[in-house]
Amino acid sequence: MSEMHYDAVIVGAGISGALIAKQLAAKGRNVLILEAGADGGAEASTYRSYVDAYHLTEVKVPNSPYPANPSAPSPSVLDVGPIAPGRPDTAGYFVQNGPNPFRSNYTRVTGGTMMHWLGTCLRMQPNDFRTRSAYGQGVDWPLSYDDLAPWYERAEWEIGVSGDKSENEFGGIHFSKDYDFPMEPIPKSFSDRWFEEGVRGMEVALPNGETKTLSVSTTPQGRNSTPRKGSYKVGGEKQPPYGAAGATGAYAFQGQRCEGNSSCVPICPIQAKYNALKTLSQALRQKGRVEIRSQSVVSKIETDGATGRVTGVVYKRYEFPGAPAWEMKRVTADAYVLATNAIENAKLALASGLCPTSGQLGRNLMDHPYVMVWGRAPRPVGPFRGPGSTASFPDFRDGGFRTKKAAVRLELANWGWNFAANAPYSDVARLVEGEYLFGPELRARLRDEVQHQVRIGIMPEQLPSALNRVSVNPAYRDSLGEPRPVLDYAVDAYSRAGVLQGMDICQQIFQRLGIENRSTYDPNDPGYVSEAGRGFVYFGAGHNAGTHRIGASRHDSVTDLDGRSWDHDNLWLVGCGAMPTIATSNPTLTMTALVLKAAAGLERALEGKS
Repeated sequence: MSEMHYDAVIVGAGISGALIAKQLAAKGRNVLILEAGADGGAEASTYRSYVDAYHLTEVKVPNSPYPANPSAPSPSVLDVGPIAPGRPDTAGYFVQNGPNPFRSNYTRVTGGTMMHWLGTCLRMQPNDFRTRSAYGQGVDWPLSYDDLAPWYERAEWEIGVSGDKSENEFGGIHFSKDYDFPMEPIPKSFSDRWFEEGVRGMEVALPNGETKTLSVSTTPQGRNSTPRKGSYKVGGEKQPPYGAAGATGAYAFQGQRCEGNSSCVPICPIQAKYNALKTLSQALRQKGRVEIRSQSVVSKIETDGATGRVTGVVYKRYEFPGAPAWEMKRVTADAYVLATNAIENAKLALASGLCPTSGQLGRNLMDHPYVMVWGRAPRPVGPFRGPGSTASFPDFRDGGFRTKKAAVRLELANWGWNFAANAPYSDVARLVEGEYLFGPELRARLRDEVQHQVRIGIMPEQLPSALNRVSVNPAYRDSLGEPRPVLDYAVDAYSRAGVLQGMDICQQIFQRLGIENRSTYDPNDPGYVSEAGRGFVYFGAGHNAGTHRIGASRHDSVTDLDGRSWDHDNLWLVGCGAMPTIATSNPTLTMTALVLKAAAGLERALEGKS
């Protein structure tokens, strides 16, 4: 079937695809977005159904709000199990070879995985871009912090980041004089301020001889607070005062400010938290023509064998989730963009035989193997109010110790032991079923126990490794006959050593503040690992990265600095898969900066200037 020819076809309607579409449409380009997930998602009623589904589900995990879709399956953290040597775990969408399970997931719906993100918008530090040169670990990026800084500014204004410059100038991070975050910071929680006061002046001596003085900094977030007045230079260009984006659809009056609902992960009930649907809505209002075609699973990227150029995209259009049949379609464009996520991008490119030169496609899969410590504070600290996290200890994100062990960010949690021990539900069950409490006595005990809960998350960097990879195998396919991602993954000794150092620091903090440690790690948990005789459980952070990294050479990277394939000059691969290293920052902001840079490069190419 012959279809319209577009300036660009984008695969994936998450933040990366939405940003590319918005930028190109602003230049008058006509753009088609192919989204594997069902429904438009941008309808207010659909978003509301997601919120309701989350509230009603008993097991609350990142994908709980979103209906299962057999035609475009998503991985679930509930499917992760132990992996026996030589016997891949095929219980879920992923085929997991191990030796350790990959514990993160993503969401195949319009809006992408940002439909369940935390909202954290941290910049990477200058040394994070040069870990090979500085510490002999990982690889250097083909660009520096200063190269990316203007794009960080544009990304922060695109998402609408609430932040405080003065509290985020650490580890070499610096901001332009005439620049500021578009919105005032989300305030530190009562718990944050209790930690901050308790550790004031506290020094921590590390085994390598370094000494760090603890500090607590607010976390920049993609959540609406109060827009700053006045205008600023963003990426070197003067911008008018920022106007916060509310909710999409008929509920646009909502979402002006965070209301502290304490249920915004995975989904913010009022859309005060940024999601990609907002950018998609803006893209649809641009002067160009943007079309979103959901329920369209891309099956193959076709190329010309002589030139290497992409000649078309073949996709399967299904009528409804789980439909036993589908229609094959093909579409063409001048440029093509893979903008799904690090794993789906790699899967599709590998299945299509793309990007062979470097041998790096699909390799260097990274995440933050997230570890928690938790305890009972000596006084009530007011948990379960506001966003999940509003501050952290940033002091161990960089240092000379990185020659031997991973840097870590110590994240202060606002929601007690919910992630660590399923609080407060587990507390209710224990008090009712174990101690037979009810009525006023139950309420009093529950309030007392929950109000003392504190937790710190340890987020270590993970180095790129050729052995951690995505591949495809014809033996494993989904209901549409498309390949399922096959994953090889391990948490190496470098990350584990960083976790142990983070755990030791947390215990020093607990001791200083009189916190009773309640952390326990089940050896039977699929994420249980040990290092130096000490065991702990890691979880996925949902920060899938690194499978089609950018670089300066076609021999060790998949794309150039703008995400343009070395092997196919009208193909771009964007998203977290572009990141050569992941450091200790949640990757969304860095990814967004890279995507905006890629969009500018793509527009230049369409203009015939590169």
